[in-house]
Amino acid sequence: MNITVSQDCKNLGIFIAHTEILGVTNSKGKLDEEMRKVEEMYSQEDPEKLKLNPVVRAYRDFYWKIGIDPTKVRPAGEALRRRINRNGKLPRINDIVDSGNIASSSTLVPIGIYDMSKIIGEPSIVLSKGGEEFYAIGKDKPEILQKGIPVMVDKEKVMHIYPHRDSKITSVTDSTKDILIVGAGVLGVPQEIVGNAVSMVVELVLNYLGGKQTHQVIFS
Repeated sequence: MNITVSQDCKNLGIFIAHTEILGVTNSKGKLDEEMRKVEEMYSQEDPEKLKLNPVVRAYRDFYWKIGIDPTKVRPAGEALRRRINRNGKLPRINDIVDSGNIASSSTLVPIGIYDMSKIIGEPSIVLSKGGEEFYAIGKDKPEILQKGIPVMVDKEKVMHIYPHRDSKITSVTDSTKDILIVGAGVLGVPQEIVGNAVSMVVELVLNYLGGKQTHQVIFS
């Protein structure tokens, strides 16, 4: 699956790393030990020092650029690390989603994982035209998007608001078999770190859940 990034989005500093794994057997609980390692590693971290981390700073700067206050809506990796510090635990959803949370909390790179059977055509990252519906995870009613928001879309719908919110329409469920993994990069975050975050998800999924990676990590 090819993902294109529009020039308008590239001008904002957006880039992604992505790959696919087919034939995954999703489950719950197989990654508990891996999650405990991450929880133990960061449970004593001073959350206020996170904002000094150059990766966190880059995502915070990007949030300001697109009109989001990162002190109120935290970048995904930072939010997970703060959650570990606050209550000592990462959320447990299912093993595919949990693999993304392990990678994101370890690298501070936002990770999106999507059920490929729910994607129509090839995705692209563009600026919203205004008026699109976005079905957020955990919400019953759609949000109507304003113009100029960076989003990932397929031929029919908004899959993701970049780089921090996924649509429930293409979200991973217990029965998901084929997955698209996307690492969300922004200006100031080295490409290698974003690629490593995606590769970490791949390693966890292949080791614990099986499947076959279709190609090496691609940057767009």
